[in-house]
Amino acid sequence: MSATRHSFFFSFAEKYTVLLLGIVATMVLSRLLTPAEVGVYSLGAVLVALAQVVRDFGVGQYLIQEKQLDAVKLRAALATSLLVAWLLAALVLLASAPLARFYDEPRLTLVLRLLSVNFLLIPFSALTLPMLRRQLRFRAIYAINAANSVVNLLVAVLLALQGYSYMSMVWAALAGSCASLLVSLLVRPKELPWLPGRRGMGAIASFGAYATGGGLVDEAGVAAPDLIIGKLIGIESLALFGKAQSVLNIFNQAITSAISPVVFPLFAARAREGGGQGGQGGAERVYLRTISYMTALAWPFFLFLACMALPLVKVLYGAQWIGCVPLIRIMCLSSAVYSMFSMARYLFVATGQLHAQVRLDAWAGAIKVALLLAAAPFGLVTVAWAVVLSNVLRSWLNYGCLRRLSALDWRILARALRKSLLLCGLSAVAPVASLLWLPADTPALLALAGTALATLLCWIAGIFLLKHELAGEFLLLQRKLAGRWLSVKCTKG
Repeated sequence: MSATRHSFFFSFAEKYTVLLLGIVATMVLSRLLTPAEVGVYSLGAVLVALAQVVRDFGVGQYLIQEKQLDAVKLRAALATSLLVAWLLAALVLLASAPLARFYDEPRLTLVLRLLSVNFLLIPFSALTLPMLRRQLRFRAIYAINAANSVVNLLVAVLLALQGYSYMSMVWAALAGSCASLLVSLLVRPKELPWLPGRRGMGAIASFGAYATGGGLVDEAGVAAPDLIIGKLIGIESLALFGKAQSVLNIFNQAITSAISPVVFPLFAARAREGGGQGGQGGAERVYLRTISYMTALAWPFFLFLACMALPLVKVLYGAQWIGCVPLIRIMCLSSAVYSMFSMARYLFVATGQLHAQVRLDAWAGAIKVALLLAAAPFGLVTVAWAVVLSNVLRSWLNYGCLRRLSALDWRILARALRKSLLLCGLSAVAPVASLLWLPADTPALLALAGTALATLLCWIAGIFLLKHELAGEFLLLQRKLAGRWLSVKCTKG
């Protein structure tokens, strides 16, 4: 368990560093650029994100879950990454002008053409990150992603101050990719090949077709609101919706994206070892503990966020972005519900149930797109409610798959989530009280900081009062810190 905790530590450190730098960049750029300027880059980034899913072509998942890796498979993985990524670079380049005409936004052409350069760079480090995750070398991953974020922040802010408008974010994205590429070459595992190989590409293509299909459908569901809003409502509305999503994504950046790189190889390792006799398998037991931790963090967070959305937006983005406050409050509900199942896809893939995950993604994506298309003519608030309904339905589909494939029925899940629900109730006292009784003229930063501190204290007290599994992690951390302090003191003595 010590190796797993060490991996979680560096994974969280990486995500919090990236999150902090991203918040700083957002706070500065939101005051330097208008919603219309941000919307142009946001639309280009969303369109490129769809191609990014295909760019990996399941190579990362293949390298993590494959039981035995050799030089032939690694060279085939490199060849697949190069082929797919460079074809996508050409596709994005060719599609840039037609997409700009479709959205009636001429500035989009240059944005897409420059962002397509990323596809030429990424294959040179495409194998490094999944291999580092397979080996649980999260310290090296920290260095790669931190370099990307630092360079991205510096370039974006400097160019925005120089008047480069939305192009400041485009050049920053390219500069960040170059920085992460250079660092990845320094920490590159020695066993990775430098030359591609054709033998073995068929097996990877077979795996990648399903993995990419599911990932593409999933990413299409994520991107659907932006694409539909950008076309049917407008660029400024897209920017407002994007800011609301950015606030909600704070949890994903700080928690979900830190946990998932560790739990996926962990699920895969438990699945390779076998589940033992009787009861749930090893991967399923890890999943139940994971969602207990996830909901203990997610439910209080999103309740706090819904209550404190107004002061948070004022502090992060400024008064010109207050229009996204009602969207945040509505969509907190869907994020809280889906937190119970956000790790399910990694369990399905790790336990060899990739086909089931692809089918689930396809159904969930189709439902979401249909609901969004129906909601868009009625405005952003209706779109936000459509997102809530689609995530609730997706959660129900995930539960059905868990019950059918892993025998995790509602009774087992309820036992794992019971303490998290009680913890959310205890943590709700401070934010609900602030929402109802805090004077409207209270400075936003003071209201936010005071309520956050009170909520955190209630949450920590609830962890120990309810004897939640997280309490053991706190006590372990306390013992480790105390042990290190004593050892340092003895050394100095």
